[in-house]
Amino acid sequence: MKVRLMTILALVLVSAFCFAQKSKTAQQMEKQGLVDIMSVDSTIQVSLMYSRADNFTGKVLYTDLREAYLHPKAATALAKAQQALKKLRPELSLKVYDATRPMSVQQKMWNTVAGTKKSIYVSNPRNGGGMHNYGLAVDITLCNALSGDTLDMGTKVDFLGSYAHIDNEAGLVSQHIISKEAKKNRELLRKVMTEAGFKPLRTEWWHFNLVSRAEAKAHYKAVR
Repeated sequence: MKVRLMTILALVLVSAFCFAQKSKTAQQMEKQGLVDIMSVDSTIQVSLMYSRADNFTGKVLYTDLREAYLHPKAATALAKAQQALKKLRPELSLKVYDATRPMSVQQKMWNTVAGTKKSIYVSNPRNGGGMHNYGLAVDITLCNALSGDTLDMGTKVDFLGSYAHIDNEAGLVSQHIISKEAKKNRELLRKVMTEAGFKPLRTEWWHFNLVSRAEAKAHYKAVR
């Protein structure tokens, strides 16, 4: 009995230490019921683009966040997508560029595009934000599982323009704007993500939602 109690105490201490090592933002996300996707499937690669300045805002928006968090339902679905990809292409992996996004960060993004033609690509926090703000969306691409090198997708992630749209990819190929290989890679990404329950976004090949905006607002809470 004494040994069992000591084992439980040790596990609690380890858990507390690991939690303390996480950033303030990560701790806040966990308190709101979100999960680190690496705890669901450690083979999924993560490279948060808003923790760097090479995104459409030109600024670092995640100053202390390096992990990708999702609502448990979305994390489970993402793991299913990874499994589906591994069955088709064992040498590849999903790579996450953004997952749950606090509403405070969404406001910074909106401030960058408000009043410009690019505002159509960013959800206005005043209207409830987007699926990222509920932990129910992910920005994602395909990469080599060993090297981490991303595959050709026609544009970089976070490219705000028509070349990233998914409704005229054949036309983009015929105009030599994206390659046939990029089109095939986009289709593969959509295949595994939709099979897992995600829905693609017409204007961004990398963006996938688990539920509709109406469903999110009705049944889920926005992440602050």
